[in-house]
Amino acid sequence: MRAATFNAPHGDGSPFLKLDDVARPTLRDGYSLLRVVACGVCRTDLHIVKGELPPMKPVLIPGHQIVGEIVEGPNTALAIGTRVGVSWLGGTDGTCWYCRHDKENLCDSPTFTGYSVDGGYAEFVLVRSDFLFPLPEGMDDAGSAPLLCAGIIGFRSLRVAGVEPGERVGLFGFGSSASLAIHVLHSWNCEVFVSTRGQGNRDRAATLKAKWVGTEKDRPPVELDRAITFAPSGAVVIQALASLRKGGVVAVNAIHLDQMPAFDYDRLLWGERQIRSVANMTRADATDFLEAAHRLNIRPKSTILPLESANEALKMLSEDRDDSSIVLVP
Repeated sequence: MRAATFNAPHGDGSPFLKLDDVARPTLRDGYSLLRVVACGVCRTDLHIVKGELPPMKPVLIPGHQIVGEIVEGPNTALAIGTRVGVSWLGGTDGTCWYCRHDKENLCDSPTFTGYSVDGGYAEFVLVRSDFLFPLPEGMDDAGSAPLLCAGIIGFRSLRVAGVEPGERVGLFGFGSSASLAIHVLHSWNCEVFVSTRGQGNRDRAATLKAKWVGTEKDRPPVELDRAITFAPSGAVVIQALASLRKGGVVAVNAIHLDQMPAFDYDRLLWGERQIRSVANMTRADATDFLEAAHRLNIRPKSTILPLESANEALKMLSEDRDDSSIVLVP
């Protein structure tokens, strides 16, 4: 099969990935073989190929926002030909304390799609059958792919932040994940305040009916009940913390953070304000968000590129050249 493979971080401007012919995965017990029909390009993919996350295997096929069709698999409720989604969390051990206490996102021995195992920048992918999500009819392939990580992790961030209906919620950074989360917040009758760099991102937030939109240096005009940060920047976390009321919560939606600068405890954190990290997702998060996305008719704007353009897709993401979600189609 054709696949885009990665085997070393590059910082010299050379291509991140190599397009090559590789062996098609072989079916084994407990797994399903999918024909990939679309795979979203995520900022986590960029962290991996830039070496900001430590390598997990010597040669890797990235990609974890996968829409695929089952072509081989066990005799389960999901028949051959079923259209399914695959997300970042590709497996858990099921036996550790976290798995036994409904916290599988914190599993001690997790599998990560497109990071610890091969992902969807390819024509076929092998995935654990119990980590597949049937996709509702009417959700197109390219529009569904960004929902499978950006959407799910944004939804989990709202849960980690403890958002209640009708609250004032700040979104700090407005990329793919935030632009999907805002639909859920509107359905909960929340007032949404967006602070972000890039005029394109600010225009998109305004189009999606944020109550207030400012630059990355601006503070919302009111105190917030909750805030979610989407930028891999500790300074943004502090900015969000400074916007909270007493008892408010900041949820940090980032798998990689540059650093946390020193800050004034008495002024910013005291008063039972909280900072919480968002780690991975659960299958329940995925199921609940996909149901909500279908019900709310959430359809992200997507830029579709062929698999051969995987390097260009990562470069576009790195340079923030496109305000839509980027999706590779083999």
